[in-house]
Amino acid sequence: MSFLAGRGLEPVRGLSSAIMPTLLIVHHTPSPALQAMFESVASGAQTDEIEGVEVIVRPALTAGPADVLAADGYLLGTPANIGYMSGALKHFFDGIYYPCLEATRKRPYGLYVHGASDTGGAVRAVESITTGLGWRQVRPAVTITGTPEKADLEACWELGALLAAEVSG
Repeated sequence: MSFLAGRGLEPVRGLSSAIMPTLLIVHHTPSPALQAMFESVASGAQTDEIEGVEVIVRPALTAGPADVLAADGYLLGTPANIGYMSGALKHFFDGIYYPCLEATRKRPYGLYVHGASDTGGAVRAVESITTGLGWRQVRPAVTITGTPEKADLEACWELGALLAAEVSG
């Protein structure tokens, strides 16, 4: 009896035995500017030019250790709130830090941040935590203040595509 059958489950026939690489997008999107950035990042991550990557999207308040452990790379999105990342993203890190500390070292990640006037504190805070986790930043954070322009949203799209390409192998 197989492991799955013993639990009342049957394996899916005809699928490759290889598991598809997964990119996890964890975001806190409370504003129209962040919504536009999120949509651009997600579009880039799901571009047809990069095949074989599953993109999973989780709001920061619901993402947990199982999501992080199952993913091969991470895209993080947050507003800059009073010089720091959002409380929602901090809550995410508080919940996943120790359960994921050893198992996720060297995995790639990217970050996008929106602020009214400054994003530096939020970027530094996320980079400090991801350094502790041992995650590998694949490019500097995409940071936008004010209303995102076309070039800003293109940078977000490129960030999503870059992370998808990174986890695809």
